[in-house]
Amino acid sequence: MKTSWRSASLVASAAAVLALTTACGQDSPPAASQNVGATAAPGDYGNIGAGTGNGAAGTATGQPAAPSASSSVNPAGKLSVSTAEKVGKVVTDSLGLTLYRFDQDTEQPPKSNCDGDCAKTWPPVPADDAEAGEGIDKALLGSVTRSDGTKQLTVGGWPAYRYAKDVNAGDVKGQGVGGKWYALAPDGKKAQGGAGGAGEAAQAGLSTRNDPKLGEIVVDKNGMTVYRFKKDEAWPKPVSNCTGACLEKWPLVEPVDFADTKGIQKKGYMIFDRTDGKGKQQTINCSPIYTFAGDKAPGDTNGQGVGGTWYAVRPDGKLVGASE
Repeated sequence: MKTSWRSASLVASAAAVLALTTACGQDSPPAASQNVGATAAPGDYGNIGAGTGNGAAGTATGQPAAPSASSSVNPAGKLSVSTAEKVGKVVTDSLGLTLYRFDQDTEQPPKSNCDGDCAKTWPPVPADDAEAGEGIDKALLGSVTRSDGTKQLTVGGWPAYRYAKDVNAGDVKGQGVGGKWYALAPDGKKAQGGAGGAGEAAQAGLSTRNDPKLGEIVVDKNGMTVYRFKKDEAWPKPVSNCTGACLEKWPLVEPVDFADTKGIQKKGYMIFDRTDGKGKQQTINCSPIYTFAGDKAPGDTNGQGVGGTWYAVRPDGKLVGASE
C-alpha cells in the first residue's frame, strides 16, 4: 500500500496650475522635514524557518517509507486543477500535491530567488516530464534555468514549488506562509484566499486595509502599503522632492482613476506632472504618494517612519504617526 508522499514546494492628466492651486490650497504649507534616511532591510524568504521542517517524517510502523517529495528530482507529471477549501482552484501535480509561487521571484523574465535552505523547504518543481492535464493551459507552462543549471517548471511565468509540510494530496499548508508564498492558480496568479485574505482577488487600484499597528492605511492594487514623503509639497500645488536614487527606493504611484478606488477621500485626489521627466504621479489630498522597495509582501510596513520623513497614509491623505 502506498503511503502519503511528503512534498515541499514557494501598482487624468495634471490640472492647470490655477486649478491645482484651488483644489490643493491649504491653510499652511507642509512643515519642513529631514532628509531621506536609510531604507529597511529586505525580508528573508518568508520567515520560513519558524514552524516549518525540511526533512520527511517517518511513515507508520511496519510500512515502507515513501519517496520524499521534498526532493526536487520528483517529477511533476500531469498537472491538474483542484479546488481547495478557502483557497479556490489550485494547480496540483500528478500526486495531487499543491504547487506554489514565491513573491520574491519574477515572471518577466522568469527567475527563481529561492535557493539553499529556502529550496529545501520549498523544493522547485522540475520542468522535465511536466505536462498539461485537464484545466491547465499548455501555453502557460514553461521553464526557467536555476542557478545550479537545472530546469524548473513555470506556470504563467512564475517558478513552481512544492511545500515540505504538505504531506497529503489536497494539502495547502503553504498558502500565505511569510506573506510571500501562495498556491498557484491555473492562470499562474496567486490562488485567492491567502493569509489575511491576501491573494490576487480583484482589488481596487487604491483601497484601504486595517493594519494591526497603524490602523486604517492606504494600499495599492497589490496590497502594498502607500507612503508620503514629508519633504514633498501639496500647497499651492503638488511637488515631489523624491528624485533620482530616491525613486528607486520609493517608487511613485502612477495615476489611478478615482472610479478604481475604494475608501479614498475624493477631495484633492488628482495627478500631477513631475518636473524630473518621470511622468505623472498620483496624489491623495494633493500629496504625492509612493510605495517602498523594502516592502516585499502585502501587509509589510517597513517604510513607516524611515528617516523621520516617510509615513504610511490615511484615506484622507494625512500621515500616520506624524504631524504635517
